[in-house]
Amino acid sequence: MIHAQLAHFASHMVNNLAFFQDEGQTVGFSPLQLWDHMAWMARTVAIILFIESVWSLAVMIDRYLYFTAARKQSREFAPKVAGALKDSKLEEAIKIADRNKKSHLAEVVTAGLQEFRSSAGQPNDETIASAGRALERAEAIVHAKLKRGLSVLATIGATAPFVGLFGTVVGILHAFDAIATQKIAGIGAVAGGISEALVTTAFGLLVAVPAVMAFNYFTGRVEAFDVEMDNSSSELVDYFIKQSHRR
Repeated sequence: MIHAQLAHFASHMVNNLAFFQDEGQTVGFSPLQLWDHMAWMARTVAIILFIESVWSLAVMIDRYLYFTAARKQSREFAPKVAGALKDSKLEEAIKIADRNKKSHLAEVVTAGLQEFRSSAGQPNDETIASAGRALERAEAIVHAKLKRGLSVLATIGATAPFVGLFGTVVGILHAFDAIATQKIAGIGAVAGGISEALVTTAFGLLVAVPAVMAFNYFTGRVEAFDVEMDNSSSELVDYFIKQSHRR
């Protein structure tokens, strides 16, 4: 009886020792060590997320530079063209607009001024209506230019967490596969799979959160530019009406 109890105790101690020895098989958390422990599917997920992060960063930089240049040139353009129109210098106003190619206001105003100039000094209701339509077309074109790339940010912000979640599922499956293969339920047996699951989840969120924040920020900037273009178009049409009344 005593020998049987000792044998059972010895067997239990051996199992516990194997468990803790397996726990000692730690998984490093440096990027290279994590990459080495990833299965090929988890690596694919990480590569996809890396491409999305680079793509979203490129769009952010492009939109920031484009919007900054548009804002800077528009601030310089608005008072100059207003002064030229106040003095009834239509040609000078068009030249000023041509010199500010990056200004969203200049693109819209140029379309209206050129259409109005086609009246050859005889502005009437038809010419004013035609100029108004030209302004609307120019606004639509500029709006499309301003929104270029924002759909990419929206798509990445919406899909990156789910790509990371897919990596999480793959990592958990990898962990269970390790248990089944090694026939050991220790922490060390599942550490690799759990680590890749958590890393892909964190990577997905790291990619998605900045993309969503940037999308909301740039969308707000586009809306502000739209208001400025609407106001400029309205003021320009009012100017055309006043000019027609003076004839």
